[in-house]
Amino acid sequence: MDALFRSRIDALTDGLHRLALEDGRKMVIKRRRMAPAGFFAMEAHGLALLETAGGLRVPHVHAVVEDALVIEDLGRGQPSSVAWERAGGALARQHRCTANEFGLDRDGWCGDGAQLNIRMQDGWRFFAECRLLPQAKRARDTGLLIERDILSVERICAELPMRIPKQPPALLHGDLWLGNLHPCADGELALIDAGAVHYGWAEADLAMLTLFGETPAVFFDAYQSELGINGDWRERVPVYNLYHLLNHLNLFGGSYLQPVRNAMSRVGAG
Repeated sequence: MDALFRSRIDALTDGLHRLALEDGRKMVIKRRRMAPAGFFAMEAHGLALLETAGGLRVPHVHAVVEDALVIEDLGRGQPSSVAWERAGGALARQHRCTANEFGLDRDGWCGDGAQLNIRMQDGWRFFAECRLLPQAKRARDTGLLIERDILSVERICAELPMRIPKQPPALLHGDLWLGNLHPCADGELALIDAGAVHYGWAEADLAMLTLFGETPAVFFDAYQSELGINGDWRERVPVYNLYHLLNHLNLFGGSYLQPVRNAMSRVGAG
């Protein structure tokens, strides 16, 4: 990054900025002066991993520094039914990229929530020790959860092998709510905000796509057809999404307490 471009970044306030260069290229700059160490480096790494998977489109990374990420400007359009169908098949192809272990070579971020990615071969242990338990204990330490809630989460963790079928570690976006499926200028859907990328249970990505709204049915139909599976993953959605609800509880406070407890009740541990 040259000094002139660096100075342009330094002049920006925290937030999202669009920049048109003299050569016609359009970029998006994500600026955050007090970003946690490695925050944008992890997002750039996540985007690179997703790009190599050959699934959904991702923005090209132009530059990354400690307090900013410069990426391709994808524009904004309106996805058609065909675009949603293609995106479902593309996510399935991404999930075909597997590894020998769950986790990643570095920790990540789900929103602003720190996310452990300790490599493990046991997916149930990984989801318990790197997802549910850290979030639950964080909420207890700040007074958001009481001991009874912690016992419920611990019981869910102990029962994970009975609740979740054995699955290989698949390449996940990790924070796949509808807002991170970005409609590009041409209507194609792309993945953005990749700080939570890791190898985990593919069903966890699907589950989050039902947490805050839901994609059109053709998306899931195409996904399931591509992988030759049925829709029984929906039965396990409350387990997967409990992690994201706990993360939101820690990030945004008590308004997420009842959704957390409702999820535990649906799992049968409330």
